[in-house]
Amino acid sequence: MPHILIVEDEAAIADTLIFALQGEGFATTWLSLGAAALEHQRQTPADLIILDIGLPDISGFETCKQLRRFSEVPVLFLSARDAEIDRVVGLEIGADDYVVKPFSPREVAARVRAILKRMAPRPAVETASAVFRIDPERVLITYRGQPLSLTRHEFRLLQCLLEQPQRVFSREQLLDALGVAADAGYERSIDSHIKSVRAKLRLVRADAEPIQTHRGLGYSYSPGHS
Repeated sequence: MPHILIVEDEAAIADTLIFALQGEGFATTWLSLGAAALEHQRQTPADLIILDIGLPDISGFETCKQLRRFSEVPVLFLSARDAEIDRVVGLEIGADDYVVKPFSPREVAARVRAILKRMAPRPAVETASAVFRIDPERVLITYRGQPLSLTRHEFRLLQCLLEQPQRVFSREQLLDALGVAADAGYERSIDSHIKSVRAKLRLVRADAEPIQTHRGLGYSYSPGHS
């Protein structure tokens, strides 16, 4: 039974989430402070965290930043802030989804289930050229024998491209691979993740360009440019 940690300072909202999630078969724990959530995740790791941004002690954004120093647990932000910049910042610091208040409890439960499904380990994959090797159990990709230091989002993004060489993925499809709803306003954040992955690949081989840009369409992995 997946364990969901709810970090929300409004009891009525927390009760609504608990009722919806437990009705879908999830176990839940409710906390109202960011610092308490960080300590709980160190001691008793949850499978996913639903995180309010406006917490009484430290903000949800800061809580997520500190969380990413020791955990890659999926995070779904809840917030009354509906500006695109807030959604983008949420993804940039490591969130998996962003839901604006007021929200549908059933939709939140569905998004939680979708994130957990996408986070499930995939079978190990070795590309035909063996230039890249993917180890999903260790969340590790090696390039020309060198392990890449990737964030969780970067790992998922590169894994998606590598598993289907030459296929052009739109930003929306890559968001789906990250477990992020395409309507969450994060499409342009894919570009920054691609830029970061490319920089890390160039540290191994500066003259290669495995990730190809298709203007107006998206990105693909090209084995011939590896």
